[in-house]
Formats: sequence, structure tokens, C-alpha cells
Amino acid sequence: MAAQKKWPVVLMASTLFAGLLAGCGNNNNNASPSASGAASTPSSSASESASPEAVKPITFSYYSEDPNPNWANMQDETGKVITEKTGVTLDAEFAVGDPGQKSALIATSGKYPDLISAKNSISKFVDAGAVIDLTDLIDQYGPNIKKVYGDQLKRLRYSNEDQAIYVLPSYAGVNQTYFEAGGGFSLQHRVVKELGYPKMRTVQDFENALKQYLAKHPTDDKGNKNIGISLNADDWHMYISVTNPAFATTGGADDGEYNIDVDTNKVTYHFLRPAEKEYFRWLNHMNAEGLLDKESFVQKYDQYKAKVASGRVLGLIDQLWDYADGEKALKAEGKMDYAYGHYPVTLDETYKDTSFWPTGFMAGNGLSISKTNPDPVAAIKFLDYLASDEGQVLLNWGIEGKHYTVENGKRVMIPEVNDRRINDATNFAKESGIGFYNLLSAHYGDGVKDPTDNYYTLKNPEQLTTDYSDVEKEVLKAYGATIWKDLFPKEDEFKIKPWGAAWNIPVPTDSEVTVLDEKLKNITWKMIPKAILAKPAEFDAIWDDYVAQLEKAGVHKAEELRGELVAERVKLWNE
Repeated sequence: MAAQKKWPVVLMASTLFAGLLAGCGNNNNNASPSASGAASTPSSSASESASPEAVKPITFSYYSEDPNPNWANMQDETGKVITEKTGVTLDAEFAVGDPGQKSALIATSGKYPDLISAKNSISKFVDAGAVIDLTDLIDQYGPNIKKVYGDQLKRLRYSNEDQAIYVLPSYAGVNQTYFEAGGGFSLQHRVVKELGYPKMRTVQDFENALKQYLAKHPTDDKGNKNIGISLNADDWHMYISVTNPAFATTGGADDGEYNIDVDTNKVTYHFLRPAEKEYFRWLNHMNAEGLLDKESFVQKYDQYKAKVASGRVLGLIDQLWDYADGEKALKAEGKMDYAYGHYPVTLDETYKDTSFWPTGFMAGNGLSISKTNPDPVAAIKFLDYLASDEGQVLLNWGIEGKHYTVENGKRVMIPEVNDRRINDATNFAKESGIGFYNLLSAHYGDGVKDPTDNYYTLKNPEQLTTDYSDVEKEVLKAYGATIWKDLFPKEDEFKIKPWGAAWNIPVPTDSEVTVLDEKLKNITWKMIPKAILAKPAEFDAIWDDYVAQLEKAGVHKAEELRGELVAERVKLWNE
């Protein structure tokens, strides 16, 4: 990701950010912690559950680049069971602000957390000698880790020159199938319902719907102005809500700030693609029409989420995980009509939405053990338990009898618990901890079933439809769909990318591309908003100035260096 995880729904994903850590909770202690999935997993063995030896209490310091505002110091229900099973407690610290800057400071400090979860900064820690090679530890103490990664274990190698394993990839599940369409363009259900479920395929369709609805309902029931589209441009969210949609609506895959031709591997700074200029011209037009929130480029993230929670924002161009807190607030108030549907909108019908363009298993970003960790063996055994069948069920489903039951061999969330998980998500997350620990170790992807023929995760077609409100089901039915993914182009419509996703490729800290990328980012983050907010007659001149600045800053050199990294990744993963 340029920050992403970015997309899918891809992307990340994918998946970035905190929203990235999903969660849940319920703080009663009626069920015994030992009930953590025993009836729904096969009988324990050395390759499935914690070591039979007595667990010894140990606290590991833990740093994560992804924030988790609901973290409860492992005093949530799931965390308590993990500690009972492994003896491990985490003393956690989460990045605030720019995670890359925070990670750089830690990497150069010489004082390292025991466990490090990095997205795009692993090279900083490797180059500083801060993390250890996990190869032997996995071989000796990680049977479940090896089982999860399976034939993808070779993708854990760091580089062609250094084939050590420094990271347990955890930002994507193994054998992942994405079912949740959390990207695309989002539109409140009340809009499409009132307009008779209009076609929603192009930016023009999206624009027409907003115009027609606002003409009828310029204000909410309190007299506050309704808003057509609001963008989230606060810090790294700029990637997710403002710049990534430019390639997604014009047929480009999510490869960070670069477009890579799947046939030739040619690398282009994606903003230089002519089609993307036209996408930003459309945003400029939307601003001129008064359909774009005037505060899009000045509001903070909390203000953006609060605006979503107000119900006044009809449309969003964003990832669900980025605005989920605002939508959850609406659902908690029973305003299901104000929640959002997801549509595969593109610049015009010559393009197809690329949210589900497959990447294969995404190694590269995840959990590392630092060289100053006091007990690497205890650490890897802890991570191996999380990767076991028992651990996977616990992390994703919670505790049997408290969060789920097994009925006729089928694992089912208790209805009252599931209602809280969906409609009181923040409090439930703090109490249950469900979903808090997925970034800590190897884990299976959505769509994978355990030996009992139950899904490991809650993101599967059956659970998604269970989670939908009646309003959402009504809208989906009107569009001839069961889940939102049904509306989007499918994985098999795209060619396999042998490099996975370029944003996932580690960049050596001494590479010139690091400096070039920062220059290009600064120019882009200044000029894209300027182009969007300009008078339409000024757009082309501003865009020409933008391109000239990129070329002066060395954009073509950056493309060349990125191309070398892509070639190395293709060799590493495919030989």
C-alpha cells in the first residue's frame, strides 16, 4: 500500500489500517476459557494446539504500525484465553501519525520491541539488524505455522541475495478468497431506493444519482445540508480515498503508486496514465457542481467519520474499513437506510473495476521477532499456537458457548452476540477481542475451511448475508445480487500478476527510490488537490505543471528503479 493495504477489496487489505484490526466483545465470564473452540476443532495434536508442557507466564513488548483504538491490554475475552493457553501477555504500542516515521525511529534507536508488526517498513528493521532469521525457529517449533503457509513458505524469503525469513506474513490470509466488496463507490441505500435502483456503472451514473437525490432532499431533517461526496484526505488516507480510486476506475491494478503492465512488466508512475487525468478532471467537475464536500482536503479523520455518522454524506469513494466507524454509528441508531452499498463504478464502460484483481499470497508484511527478544523460542511457540486450528477458531469466532455454538456440526454465531458484533461493534470489540490478534501470526484466508468443514473466518458468503440488514438485502435483491461482490468483475477476469502487488515489495533503505518516492508523493499530494479544487478552465494548465514537476523530480528514474524491484520479486517468487 502506498499505505493500504491498500485495496481490495481488495486490497487490502487488504484488509491497512484499522480499521484493519476488526474486533468484538462481551465481558461476562460465564463460559470457561477452556471452551475456546474445542468442540469445533479436531482433536489436539502437536501440530494443532499449544505445546503440552506447562505454560510459563511471560510478557512481550509489541509494536504495530496499525492502530487499534479498542485494544484492551489482552483483558478482553479472547486475550484472556490466549494468555491462559500460552502464558503470553503483550505490552502493546501502536503507531500514531505516520507509521513509517515511527518505525524509522525505532529501527535506528537500537532499542527494539520484542515483537514487531510492520507493513511497509520491514526493510528498515532488516537493514538495522533489528530482527532475527526465523527459519530454524519455524522448522523446530512452528508446525502450525508451516501447515498454514504450506507451499507458500518459499514466498517468505526476504530477497534473492538474502533468503532468510524475517517476517511471518499476516496482512493477508493464506489461500484468501475475497468475498466482501468493501471498495468501489459507496452510495446510501436511501438514494438508490428513492430513485428506483438506477444503473450504477460509471461516474456519470453516480453523479446523476447524487444530483437527483439532492434536488429532492437538499437538507436533512434538522435543516443541515446533505453532502454529495466527501473525501478523506487526512495524511495517508489520501491514498485510499483520493488517489487510489484513479487507477481502480481506469482498469489499473493496486500496485501502490505505480502501474505495472501485466504483459510487459513496464512500470509507470500511475498518475501519468492519461485516463487518470480524466478521473481527476471528473472530481474537478464535481467540485465545480457543488457535489464535492468543500472540507474534503482540510478535515481530519475524526471529522470525516463524524460526518459519515451524521448521515448527511450520500456518497463515498473510499474503503469500507476506512469509514466503517461512521457507518457503524448509523446502524447503532437503527438508520439502516443511511448505510452504504458498494458499486463497481468506473470512468466509463470501457473499463472494469479492479477491486478483485488477485495478487496470490501476499508475503512481505507481518510479524517479526527482534534480536533483543528475551525468549525467541517462547515467542515462536506463542505465534504457533495462534496459527493452530484451535487458535484460528478462537481468534475469529471467539469462545464456544459465549460467542458461538456448534449445531449439527456447523459453527454458528449466537444471534444476540452477532447482533452486537454488527450493531454495537466498538463496545463488542473491546469486550470480546475477536479479530484483534489476526495480525500477529500466520492465518488462513477467508473462504478456507477447517477439518470440521467450517470456515475459519467470519468473512464468508453465509455469514455476510446473515450480517446484512433487511434494507441491505432489499437493495441487493433489486440489483439481482446476493452479496455486493456479485456486482463486481470476478478474479478470473484478470491475468495473474507474478509479482503479487508492487506496494508489498520491500524497498532497501539505501535505495534511491525511497528518496524519489518521497519527492513524488509531496508533489502529488500538493498538486492533486489543487487540480481538483481549481476552476475547470484552469485544470489542464495545473495538470501540465504537475507533470513537469514530476519529471523534474526524477519520476522516470523512479519508474526504472521500481522496475528492477519488480523483476527481482518475479524471480524470487517464481523460480
